[in-house]
Amino acid sequence: MRRAAVAIAAGAMAVSLAACGSAEEAGGGNDSTASAAKGDDIKVGLLLPENQTARYEKFDRPLIEEKIKELTNGKATIDYNNAKQDANLQAQQVDTMITNKVDVLILDAVDAKAIKNSVQKAVDQGIKVVAYDRLAEGPISAYTSFDNVSVGKTQGEALLTALGDKAKDGQIVMMNGSVTDPNAAQFKEGAHSALDGKVKIGKEYDTKEWKPENANANMEAAISALGKDKIVGVYSANDGMAGGIITALKAAGIDVPVTGQDAELAAVQRIVAGEQYMSVYKPYAPEATAAAEMAVALAQGKSLDSIAKDKVDSGSAKGVPSVLVPVTSLTKDNINDTVIKDGVYTAAEICTGKYKAACDKAGVTG
Repeated sequence: MRRAAVAIAAGAMAVSLAACGSAEEAGGGNDSTASAAKGDDIKVGLLLPENQTARYEKFDRPLIEEKIKELTNGKATIDYNNAKQDANLQAQQVDTMITNKVDVLILDAVDAKAIKNSVQKAVDQGIKVVAYDRLAEGPISAYTSFDNVSVGKTQGEALLTALGDKAKDGQIVMMNGSVTDPNAAQFKEGAHSALDGKVKIGKEYDTKEWKPENANANMEAAISALGKDKIVGVYSANDGMAGGIITALKAAGIDVPVTGQDAELAAVQRIVAGEQYMSVYKPYAPEATAAAEMAVALAQGKSLDSIAKDKVDSGSAKGVPSVLVPVTSLTKDNINDTVIKDGVYTAAEICTGKYKAACDKAGVTG
């Protein structure tokens, strides 16, 4: 990934985000409870949930860290940890951040409900918490993510487009994400809003820990239960699971459209090759930029009014200042205008070896 290109994209998208409506601060982020004003020498804790999905280490972490450094003239200290999909480990990592006396914490929760007590402990020690990508429970001060219901709806609508008339006669399999992830419930809600009444859902699964191997096992079970000639498509909530699903489909000799999310490199290559129908491209630059801007502002005791233009409610907090980033349906037809244009991948990275001919046919360039 070329950082300069991503930085340019981040700047452009941040400007467009800053142009939307206004909101008041809530959830512990208001001026009356803000920490004493600080300069640029702040300490920021960054906790990400797992490393099986390529995005966190390749995009989110470097983008957040670079923006924090930019906003603080290189003076901020950043403490980082990845929970590797272990909620108990993440709770311990929050304790470590408290011990290390970070000024603010950016937290992408493994389990949004289980982390609630840890969030409270941090806030009790004067540490503001920015919920990143997943809406953690507890007294968070800010939140940034994508419009997750819209993500699911986008996936469902794309699948219906791919199915065409086949939607009337066949059955689909729905492979949702983990029940511990509040985003998964929102993706599912959005997908059902598009799919219900328009196609028969033969089997539906909530996939433990989002793991591709679990999605693969679920898909094998669905094929066994429904019969390979009855399945006309698969709703997959993300690209990692789509990879496991497609492996099971291939083994059974089934070729049907499969959705995804995250625009992972392997998924983009599968899309070019016709193995996966679509993914949801979520531009990580504006999400990371928003998290960094809100974290630095909170650490410095500043208002979020100029950054957070939305408000959301969690199970335990109301009116949380938020930045919600729009998404795009990524298909073979718009690879040039999305991940390549934004500098996420080059055509050379996508069009390796066996994908070269498919790229040429699809007109993937850049």
